[in-house]
Amino acid sequence: MLYRYIAKDRSGKDVSGTIEAGNEEGVVSNLHKRGLVVVSVNKEKKKIKIRSKKVKSEDIVIFSRQLATMIDAGIPLMQALHILGEQIENKNLQNIVINVRQDIEAGVSLPDALARHPGAFSELFINMARAGEASGLLNDILERLAAYLEKSAALMRRIRSGLVYPAVVVSMAILITAVLLLKVVPTFKSIFDILGGDLPLPTKILIGISDILRHYFLLMVGVLVLGGFLFKKYISTEKGRYNFDKRLLQLPIFGDLFRKVAIAKFSRTFSTLVKSGVQILNALDIVGKTSGNRIIEEAVSNCRQAIREGEPIANPLANSGVFPPMVTRMISVGEKTGQLENMLSKIAEFYEEQVDAAVAGLISIIEPLVIAFLGIIIGGIVISLFLPIFKITQLVSG
Repeated sequence: MLYRYIAKDRSGKDVSGTIEAGNEEGVVSNLHKRGLVVVSVNKEKKKIKIRSKKVKSEDIVIFSRQLATMIDAGIPLMQALHILGEQIENKNLQNIVINVRQDIEAGVSLPDALARHPGAFSELFINMARAGEASGLLNDILERLAAYLEKSAALMRRIRSGLVYPAVVVSMAILITAVLLLKVVPTFKSIFDILGGDLPLPTKILIGISDILRHYFLLMVGVLVLGGFLFKKYISTEKGRYNFDKRLLQLPIFGDLFRKVAIAKFSRTFSTLVKSGVQILNALDIVGKTSGNRIIEEAVSNCRQAIREGEPIANPLANSGVFPPMVTRMISVGEKTGQLENMLSKIAEFYEEQVDAAVAGLISIIEPLVIAFLGIIIGGIVISLFLPIFKITQLVSG
């Protein structure tokens, strides 16, 4: 059986850990042989099994704020984790917090205990916790981390909510067109077959498209599914992901939006890490890995290498061609004046506003385009269907 013990050595220093023994007496005897004075011995609690499910960023924000408030109020870390472990609503996160507390009790540091749960705590979170523990400002850094996560989540929410309407309208347009081609056109075709006669060219083309779609619908769906699967496999490779991210930044209209989002995220993350006391090289390593874009990651990686060789941050970022001149110049000024984190915060705020404006602009462009698409496609289908009827009407009236 596994027991956890707390003891004191000959110099009076606290010693803790776990030991295998048949009973508590065996643990005490073993520790006495080592020259330790036993303070307490308890059975090791079984670790709670945790699902590999990812924890939502909103839950991590609440956890960070609550833990920061408790530590700021003078509550010891272990007690704060114990309280949070009882009151967190998300069961998966609750179990993670309990396991983190148990690891710390066993002598593991807070950052190392957090690192055992990558589904909940990102590399950014772990490194900031490490900086907070080293500086003794864990509560301030947790508050800063919560603020960063809230701003990042808010940015992504604004993008998603802004693109929901165009996505719904486009989906409805495709659905309506599919219903017309698969259901309505075949009904009219049977009527035209009964009436006989030569059909106008637009009607023939429309019926041909409808026949192809009906006869090969399952095959088309299968090809689309297979294509999606192969594409997903391709972008899961290093080369595929790099090429995909490169093409994203080169897209007309959307590429500019993706670039602004990446720069806003880069600036906000970098600023938060620098302000929290994380070393520049470590901060850049984390920023690159959390950027979400391989092109940005490569540019940041080259920047790290250049800094090792004695170059300032701004020069390699400018040479990458990814970052606009305004960004690199502001970073350069921040470096020279010792206000790097403030400059990065201003860049992040500026580009977050730019993202909002870009999303609003996209919606204003997409909406009339979708309406025009609906008008042309659906209007074209309706006219093609009624052309033979107009022709028959003219013949009857003549």
